[in-house]
Amino acid sequence: MKNIINALMAFFIVFVSGCSQKVVIQALEPAEVDRMSQTKVIAVTDFTHDRVGLSRKIEAKLSNFEINNKKYFTVVSRNDINKVIAEQKLQNSGLVNDEKIVQVGELIGAQAIISGNVSPVTKEDSYFYEPRVRCANRKCTELETYRVRCMKRLIGLSAEVRIVDVAKGDIIYADTLGRTSSFKHCADDSRAIPSKMMVAQKLADDIADTFIYKLTPHYRKFRVKLLEDPDLDYTDEQERLLKVSLKYIEQGRYDKAERFLKELIDATNMKSYVAFYDLGVIKEAQGKYEEAKEYYEYADNLMIEPVEEINEAVIRINSLISKRKKTLEQLNR
Repeated sequence: MKNIINALMAFFIVFVSGCSQKVVIQALEPAEVDRMSQTKVIAVTDFTHDRVGLSRKIEAKLSNFEINNKKYFTVVSRNDINKVIAEQKLQNSGLVNDEKIVQVGELIGAQAIISGNVSPVTKEDSYFYEPRVRCANRKCTELETYRVRCMKRLIGLSAEVRIVDVAKGDIIYADTLGRTSSFKHCADDSRAIPSKMMVAQKLADDIADTFIYKLTPHYRKFRVKLLEDPDLDYTDEQERLLKVSLKYIEQGRYDKAERFLKELIDATNMKSYVAFYDLGVIKEAQGKYEEAKEYYEYADNLMIEPVEEINEAVIRINSLISKRKKTLEQLNR
């Protein structure tokens, strides 16, 4: 019994330690493909062998993409593209030659053209058996095991996508993007596996999302752990200031939390890294990175032994400052 109690206590300690209070940070990050910020007037041609409408999905997502409530791209009308192609006696799905792509781009006023080729949807089935248990008699006083035949289906889709800079005539981006989904169906299942083309439509949508993510600035959310335990021999009043500040942070009242943390800093003669660090987290959550950096550096200077949260914060805030600078450059081009 004693061993069981000890094990439960150990589990409780681990569980409680893993539930430290955290703050959600929303950080603005730059597009992976930086050159797209210089070619924001774009056109999307029909992809070859596109039975899943991938090019249309990409075009729609580009047209609808907004950052800070502003359109990021100007997408040339598909009707304008088709009109030029008809006049030049070209095939839309055959725009694989860079010279032709540049020619069309210049005629429609696009700075970049997106083209691609979609591979056939793949389907791979494998079979196996799973154990089941059932009553061996009417009263179910005994049980017996049996096996049912099952199938695992893997459906995949991939596409080669590239972006050509109309003015420079070179390739901005080129890659093969792919997605897969797996399904299981057993003989005793009542639900059927979705059709190959139904799954392919969802995979095409996922590929389009991945592609758009590479081309655009975006917000990323993550959680940052607060420090909740005093690092000094706090007085009762100092402990109260820390607890109250944490409660206000939990409620999203950063203004009140900041006031109490500053009181705690004064009360500890600026010697508590916990107060400086938690104040830095507040500033980071508010997007005031320079102020957050200052508070994190104060906390870092007060450390006698390494504190993981503070080490991570010092590295993270410098990265966020750099990324935001690059993102703002992309947005203002």
